[in-house]
Amino acid sequence: MATSSRSLALALLLCALSASCHAAISYPPSAMPAAAPAKDDFLSCLTKSVSPRLLYTKSSPAYGSIWASTVRNVKFDSDKTVKPLYIITPTEAAHIQTTVACGRKHGMRVRVRSGGHDYEGLSYRSAKPETFAVVDMSTMRHLSINGRNATAWVDSGAQLGDIYYFMGKYTPRLAFPAGVCATIGVGGHFSGGGFGMMLRKHGIAVDNVIDAKVVDANGNLLDRKSMGEDYFWAIRGGGGESFGIVVSWQLKLVPVPPKVTVFQVHRGLKDGAIDLITKWQQVAPSLPEDLMIRIMAMGDTAMFEALFLGTCKDLLPLMGSRFPELGVKQADCKDMSWVQSTAYIPMGASATVNDLLNRTSSIKAFGKYKSDYVKDPIPKAVWEKIYTWLAKPGAGIMIMDPYGAKISSIPDKATPFPHRQGMLFNIQYVSYWSGEAGGAAPTQWSRDMYAFMEPYVTKNPRQAYVNYRDLDLGVNQVVGDISTYESGRVWGEKYFKCNFERLARIKAKVDPTDYFRNEQSIPPLFK
Repeated sequence: MATSSRSLALALLLCALSASCHAAISYPPSAMPAAAPAKDDFLSCLTKSVSPRLLYTKSSPAYGSIWASTVRNVKFDSDKTVKPLYIITPTEAAHIQTTVACGRKHGMRVRVRSGGHDYEGLSYRSAKPETFAVVDMSTMRHLSINGRNATAWVDSGAQLGDIYYFMGKYTPRLAFPAGVCATIGVGGHFSGGGFGMMLRKHGIAVDNVIDAKVVDANGNLLDRKSMGEDYFWAIRGGGGESFGIVVSWQLKLVPVPPKVTVFQVHRGLKDGAIDLITKWQQVAPSLPEDLMIRIMAMGDTAMFEALFLGTCKDLLPLMGSRFPELGVKQADCKDMSWVQSTAYIPMGASATVNDLLNRTSSIKAFGKYKSDYVKDPIPKAVWEKIYTWLAKPGAGIMIMDPYGAKISSIPDKATPFPHRQGMLFNIQYVSYWSGEAGGAAPTQWSRDMYAFMEPYVTKNPRQAYVNYRDLDLGVNQVVGDISTYESGRVWGEKYFKCNFERLARIKAKVDPTDYFRNEQSIPPLFK
């Protein structure tokens, strides 16, 4: 029971940190604080078409609360953080078009945040002194579902919980394959690929995106037809904030059965956890596509967490034949609807479907994250050493998601997300702490653990998942007001492999002046 409670607490903390849960702030029209009158050209340009009530300067009373509303990694909530001069909270695509047009005209770069998944905070801060504005998409979270056609349109400011909740309410036999934490923002999640518990059945989120509306570097609003297939390819997994501002996405929904099964089985070292993990890394990627079993490894335990698109009655014989060593029993199974599973898995047994709509979180902590990919099984002796690392001071946790089936059947070049064919599993290393003074050991553990794992993970390049953003991998160098391709390759090929070059060539076509950029945005390649 204690192990189960600890795992739930860690899962909740992980969702709070990784999802940057957005606390929506609403004001009645009479009380909405307007931006302070400004003489600068950018703000004057904006206010010709955008209501001042949607704009916040550093002197606006609500600026601090608006900016901080998605800062869940507390190390960025600091006076030392480079913050935007302005925050724009658009309510329609035309406001975004105006912001880009005015920004281009008056030399004001913009960053964009959808209110969710942002490990390095690049959507609301700069790592070095810079003048910029933030387009905060949190008020644009409309969702429309067409059950007959099994499609939906969703705004980038929505969160995954919005999608899951309303599908469960209006189309309970349809679903969408995306991330685990309900508070992950749609815009950033889809821009990096987006995977979750149905990746083995239906692939990743962008494998099921069929159209989008994006504001380009010239302020034009484009759909798939008008942007062209190269541009559409790039925005589906090429990382956020490189090619424009995606306003909304059209999704192809997928069928789910009336009932699914979830289990969370805990095994300690004394229960043979190392033998089980050693076996899991070969079994899990080869299981039928309806079954996903991931692992959360921490301390001296491992939690095996599963989603099966079917009933416990059908799951138990499958586990008995393919992974009997885990010892899954009837009592371990929880049968529920798919939408109930989207609340249960990240939030625990006490969560309800209504909790999917909760955009707030009281959990705040400091955090550091890294990722790896594994193509060859890691020997048992190495797992024994890994668990000595998990017992060190400042140790974090390892979350491992198996691939295979649908996600691995799609060619690596089909989308910018390249971690597919031949991949066994993904690893996420999560380090967290409370208090500014407490970060030395967890940060050191994160880097030392990453160094230790180098011989056992992918090579040339050592791959990483762009949605687990990590500035330790490298940052862009800007020369002549353009991010250089060579500096981008250092980190870019780790996220995108050979797809990085194609992304850079598309960047040169759609944003040749490198207007949309951050420390790890795609640089343009002109030759």
